[in-house]
Amino acid sequence: MPALALMLAGCQAWPLADDEASLMEDPLAGAPPIERGLDAEGLAGLITAELAGQRGDYRRAAEGYLTASQRYRSAGLAERAALAASFGNEPELLDRAAREWQGLAPGSPAPARLLAGLAVQRGDWDEALRQRLALVREGGDSEISPLVESALAANADAAPLLSRLRDYLATAPEDARRHDAELATAMLEVAVGETDAAERRLERLGARAPELPALWLTRARLAQEADDPRAARSAARRGLEVSPGDARFILLLAQSELRLGNVAAAEAQTDALLEEHTGDAALTIGLARLYLDEGHHEPARRLLLPLVESPEAPADAFLLLGDIARAEGEIDNALLYYRQVPLEQGFLLSRLRAAEMLVEDDRLDDARTFLRNERLRHDDWFSELVSLEAELLDREGLGEDADALLDRELARTPNDEQLLYLRGMRAWEAGDLAGMERDLGRIIERNPDNAMALNALGYTLADQGPASRLAEARELVERAHALEPDNPAILDSLGWVHYREGDPQGALPWLERAYRVMPDQEIAAHLAEVLWALDRREKARERVREALERFDEHPLIDDLLQRIPEIAPR
Repeated sequence: MPALALMLAGCQAWPLADDEASLMEDPLAGAPPIERGLDAEGLAGLITAELAGQRGDYRRAAEGYLTASQRYRSAGLAERAALAASFGNEPELLDRAAREWQGLAPGSPAPARLLAGLAVQRGDWDEALRQRLALVREGGDSEISPLVESALAANADAAPLLSRLRDYLATAPEDARRHDAELATAMLEVAVGETDAAERRLERLGARAPELPALWLTRARLAQEADDPRAARSAARRGLEVSPGDARFILLLAQSELRLGNVAAAEAQTDALLEEHTGDAALTIGLARLYLDEGHHEPARRLLLPLVESPEAPADAFLLLGDIARAEGEIDNALLYYRQVPLEQGFLLSRLRAAEMLVEDDRLDDARTFLRNERLRHDDWFSELVSLEAELLDREGLGEDADALLDRELARTPNDEQLLYLRGMRAWEAGDLAGMERDLGRIIERNPDNAMALNALGYTLADQGPASRLAEARELVERAHALEPDNPAILDSLGWVHYREGDPQGALPWLERAYRVMPDQEIAAHLAEVLWALDRREKARERVREALERFDEHPLIDDLLQRIPEIAPR
């Protein structure tokens, strides 16, 4: 029996997704073997999972292995479930399987690595750091400072990350992994305003590990953020002594020279870097951005012009040259560059910038004519270009003109799903639920598998419709869920339908799953309200606090606080 043979054989290796092994006929053949404890029911479930995997039904395979791992408390089965979920691109299921695996094999680094990556994908930086530190404690590679750098770039709340790292450093041994954590802690201290503490930490680290390139990289970057280009230049030079030829330090040195007004010195640095990397278009564009960020157009233009002479000129070269011309008031030249951006790369962005430029020049009619001509030239981008024009009109306070544009274009192409959805959402924003239902209903009638339309209509009926339509709302959202079972917006809608039906206990697991995958302010508001209804008051306040700290705008949280003032964090 082939399925049994597969269950009783295999190796312990975890194949990488981009490895040639992932193209094998049975991608689960690299998972751990299933070795013991099988009863009749368990064996039947495992055979079903194996056969599902062979047919490419990785979701069913993962669910089967996960159930079996819980039945038999087998880390190997949980690993197999995670592998199937990864091949099936099922992030929520992969998260559950990896957590089960970690619980059954707490000393294994693989599930922690998986969970850290999933946490990064959904923006849960505290969980990502927790899992990354678990890896470090097991002797794995550190990579704490790159994680923290990414978190700060994503505007993550630095305070809980700093607290977690300080707890780790209180007991961490003196080694390279600790040094990386020290660097990350200094970054977070700067982010929360404790610059003196960060400077003292870096001074101590410099005395203990002056050969560490990341130390000087961090010092140079922190000096730049503190608007101290002389200190940044000094740190970059020291970094080059430790790591000669390191492009990162050369770039930092060039940027420092630019901020000090030494354009010629900066060009000498960048020219030397380009000589070592001849033909590297990405590097050339990066250097041009450096000059532009510091307000130096001409050096950037000199770098970019040779790139656009190539038949394979990168789209970013045209975009940046258009931006330079736009900044210097050369409208016609900017239009010329923007229109040369190819369809495959940056097409919409370039057309948006061109139209914005014309509007800024008090030429709204020309901007609309430009977009209309682009629609005629590029029929495949028709819907996107109409949407772009509507957005521009809205920005100018011409919402009625945007509505008229959509009505006119939908009269010509009445079944354009993208434009129908856009008009439906605009109707919803205007409080016209009947208009929204009309347009989304037309989409669903023509395309019953449009999960986005099903979910939008179902959620709106549940949230704002009469109680008599809750059953209809549930049916629409459940159809959307069957099509996209791991979509967090749909999981949120399912939870909200349960809550509106008076079942907060039934709503909770759906909302928790949605929040794990996509912790945005809307799901946070729904989850907090359900937790409050279940009398889990402190947990509800914690979710509100997280949302207030994480998001600059949080309209649903604000609405929740108005309706339930007691839910405000203490």
